[in-house]
Amino acid sequence: MTTCEEPDCDRTAAVRLHIPWRADMVVCPAHARGWATRDGVVPDPLPDREGEWP
Repeated sequence: MTTCEEPDCDRTAAVRLHIPWRADMVVCPAHARGWATRDGVVPDPLPDREGEWP
């Protein structure tokens, strides 16, 4: 299992974020929700973790 790439977060990552202005990152669902509201960011559930992302 991969850990969320946000600083100080030890939750399991479930979403890959495709971010046009920086490198892609994998994050937990809680952090993905915040990022996904930004223009151009595309969230993509990780394989076998689709059930954690609406």
